[in-house]
Amino acid sequence: MKRRSFIKTSSLLSTPLIFGGIPVAPIMNNTFSSFVNQDSDRVLVLIQLTGGNDGLNCIIPMDQYASLVEVRPQVIIPENDIISLEGDIGLHPSMSAMESIFKDGHLGIVQGVGYPNQNRSHFRSTDIWQTGSDADTYLDTGWLGRYFDHFNENFPADYPNKDCPDPFALTIGSSVSETCQGMSGNFSLALVDPENLSQLATPVNNDLNEGCYADKLDFLNKTIEQTNAYGSVIQEANDLGSNISTLYNEEDNLAQKLKLVAKLIKGGLQTKVYVVSLGGFDTHAGQVEEGNTTIGVHAELLRELSEAIYAFHDDLKALDIFDRVAGMTYSEFGRRIRSNFSNGTDHGTAAPLMLFGSCVLPNIHGENPEISTDVDDQEGVPMQYDFRSVYGSVLSDWLEVEDEVVNNILQGEFQKIDLFNNCSTVSTTENTSNPVALRVYPIPSDQKVTIEFESKGEHIKISIFDTLGHEINVITNQNISSGTHTLHYDIRDLPFGPYFIRLQTEKSQKTIRIVKT
Repeated sequence: MKRRSFIKTSSLLSTPLIFGGIPVAPIMNNTFSSFVNQDSDRVLVLIQLTGGNDGLNCIIPMDQYASLVEVRPQVIIPENDIISLEGDIGLHPSMSAMESIFKDGHLGIVQGVGYPNQNRSHFRSTDIWQTGSDADTYLDTGWLGRYFDHFNENFPADYPNKDCPDPFALTIGSSVSETCQGMSGNFSLALVDPENLSQLATPVNNDLNEGCYADKLDFLNKTIEQTNAYGSVIQEANDLGSNISTLYNEEDNLAQKLKLVAKLIKGGLQTKVYVVSLGGFDTHAGQVEEGNTTIGVHAELLRELSEAIYAFHDDLKALDIFDRVAGMTYSEFGRRIRSNFSNGTDHGTAAPLMLFGSCVLPNIHGENPEISTDVDDQEGVPMQYDFRSVYGSVLSDWLEVEDEVVNNILQGEFQKIDLFNNCSTVSTTENTSNPVALRVYPIPSDQKVTIEFESKGEHIKISIFDTLGHEINVITNQNISSGTHTLHYDIRDLPFGPYFIRLQTEKSQKTIRIVKT
């Protein structure tokens, strides 16, 4: 093989292809898609909030407001400006559109979502959320990629075909989502502008026809043919689709992405998963404006998020496809409890997560985090729910995957959360934290703490976490008989400072802050 031909081919295989408005990921990771469950037309829309959303200024625990004033004076929202959502829950004043969705009965909130042994690196924590891995495990596949793999073992061979002509997933943007990475490729296709699609030319290089790289050229040719085929069905859906809502802000990128999603769904595209993103949440500095904490970078991001979801919500109803779509936000981590001296917040641990749609239970899952005035500079909001519990509930109750398969996809068993109502009429909202009867005393303590809890004859796990979100010890993890139980836990070897005792059952959990003196 000629050196020039090798260089030419190598560069083609290692750089993105641009298909009109569809940038295709690096070719060895590129994949192609179809319709997974022929019996269901349900769609999942993921909204990634990149950078780490400050959950304490998004979903505000009003019963902790006095402490919040003490520990985050640089960013705290004035109490009179906070939108009262329900009970002791408040919303940032920029999120009035989200309040409307909640009042319509189509918004659910999950408090304190994170994972044990929180990693505060953007890159690594995003990887954990996208793959659904443990903090110390590195996976090559995404959680949705494994979902698609289960139903499509031969992918990407022979896709698309007459029975499965549509993409499995679309990322609205310039690169595919790693959540959809499967064993043999990424099930997501990146889409920028369906109004500007054109066919890719199949490369021809006679030097490779019978050479050692002939298989790579053949793979490239098939990849381009598949991409062109998907481009055709996307183009057709775009031509047939429409939008009715006039609420989309033409200046907001997220609104335009969701507008495209609604149009493609209405146009008949049978794609199961759409991924969109909104960046800018890494608010170390300038999160709020000096002298007015109700405005600034974070306020503008939350406004764009809320108004884009509300316009999408309005459009889905007008297009008569509302019952088919459920959406979910996620971010790689929350921010620390204490604000910094740059009018911002630094990388933290857990944060609230929102779900929206006609079939979403309009409930608040979990309890407000306990905020103490003696929090250290590193302390983050403690985890209540493992993010994989949310994923598992979405897979099981929205995408209708059997529990055994869900456990295989997530590589473990996780708590089940009732996030959906199967589109039955729900007239009221409620807090579904299902709090566990748990007491820990004395607080503070310098030697031992007593842990009292009730069991209904179930599997119970009790752990102790530090303020960085690290699970430093599992106190018990077993089936426990019905009744009230008492454990004594020795903390004499722990460094001085705050910790969290977390108890989890099959459907409930509770976290209590303790202090070693």
